[in-house]
Amino acid sequence: MANIVVVGTQWGDEGKGKIVDLLTEKADVVARYQGGHNAGHTVIIKKSEFILHLIPSGILHKGKTCIIGNGVVIHPSALIEEIEGLKKRRITIGKNLFISGRAHMIMPYHTLLDSQSEVSKGKKKIGTTGRGIGPSYVDKMNRSGIRIMDLLDGKSFKAKLKNNLVDINFLLQKKYGISKLSVNKIYDEYMKYAEYLAPYITDTVLMTNRLIEEGKNVLFEGAQGVLLDIDHGTYPYVTSSSASAGGVCTGLGVSPMSIDGVLGIMKAYTTRVGEGPFPTELFDDIGKHLQTKGGEVGATTGRVRRCGWLDFVSLRHAIRINGFTSIALTKLDVLDGMDKIKIATEYEYEDPSGNCKCSKKGKPCSTEDFPQQTDLLNICKPKYVELDGWSKSTKGATKLKDLPKQARAYVDYISESLNVDIDIISTGQKRDETMILKDPFAKAKKR
Repeated sequence: MANIVVVGTQWGDEGKGKIVDLLTEKADVVARYQGGHNAGHTVIIKKSEFILHLIPSGILHKGKTCIIGNGVVIHPSALIEEIEGLKKRRITIGKNLFISGRAHMIMPYHTLLDSQSEVSKGKKKIGTTGRGIGPSYVDKMNRSGIRIMDLLDGKSFKAKLKNNLVDINFLLQKKYGISKLSVNKIYDEYMKYAEYLAPYITDTVLMTNRLIEEGKNVLFEGAQGVLLDIDHGTYPYVTSSSASAGGVCTGLGVSPMSIDGVLGIMKAYTTRVGEGPFPTELFDDIGKHLQTKGGEVGATTGRVRRCGWLDFVSLRHAIRINGFTSIALTKLDVLDGMDKIKIATEYEYEDPSGNCKCSKKGKPCSTEDFPQQTDLLNICKPKYVELDGWSKSTKGATKLKDLPKQARAYVDYISESLNVDIDIISTGQKRDETMILKDPFAKAKKR
């Protein structure tokens, strides 16, 4: 038995979908612990591309149990659309998918509030997807959320909906000038969802823990990445849930003692979608090259991703929080053909307070630690080391010996500098364009 968490080490979009798909072959269970349908995991099998938003990537494998935990917020319509889309592509979905009754729902007013709030912020917008994720988590913490289990009791659902709409309609009308929402219209819509989703709803806390006790291999899957974590990311330019490994325990109701390994997914460079600080962002032809060659467009939103060099300062922060037992390095092939490759090893900045004692007077401050103040992070300038690039293609390489010596040196430098093993290297989008140096499940069993 071994239970592994897969976590994005950067701002999401590191290629978690492909890695989870690969690891699912050794897993019995794949369980999603946080986020909503604002994230997209892309998996390419042979010539077929699958983009999953709520359903764990393990659904593409026969005989695997897939769980959507209580830490996820679910828009019933989006989930049903995803299920039906997969069924049309001959993916079996039935007794292999289970949804936590404790998971909170995204309601029509959440989507409205999300989009209107962004518009009202103007230049200070956060850059959300406008899909109601944040407002749904707000209601959850405000103890006014409506959960998936409420769909099974129409009377209770209607009472909670009616109570919520008193305040919601006041806000929509008075602040945003939007007509009030109808209780009956929303009720009728969601009761249709109830009929469809009822067979999938269960107590996933009991289920997940029983599967662990039975000795099943469980793969815990999250969305986004550490730098978008609500507590440890670049707040307020973050998602609304715990994207770090700690989110597994609250998002699925399992003990920390049940986690045997944490696999960090790291892109060979860095990308970010939406607003917020990004110290190594490139605004030149190299940035455009990374965006184009890497196909850096959001699977869910279609937004172009901002691109930059690999950033050790932020990665040390991610490693410290999650305790990665190993790393899966993705998109190494995107760096093919580059003459020189840079990596940020520390930040420099002019202390706005003038009270910093970390450097000599008149010289900038420097730090190897990720600042917790977003305003400070905004003015940080990266200090780089420069490594030789390579001209030989790494596309589709499946063995270390197939890599040019400069690419191998780049991989070794990352591993040695961050003091973490790189067990998987992805050299393309396809499932077979991967080298697995060590099996994370086998490694976890030995710990």
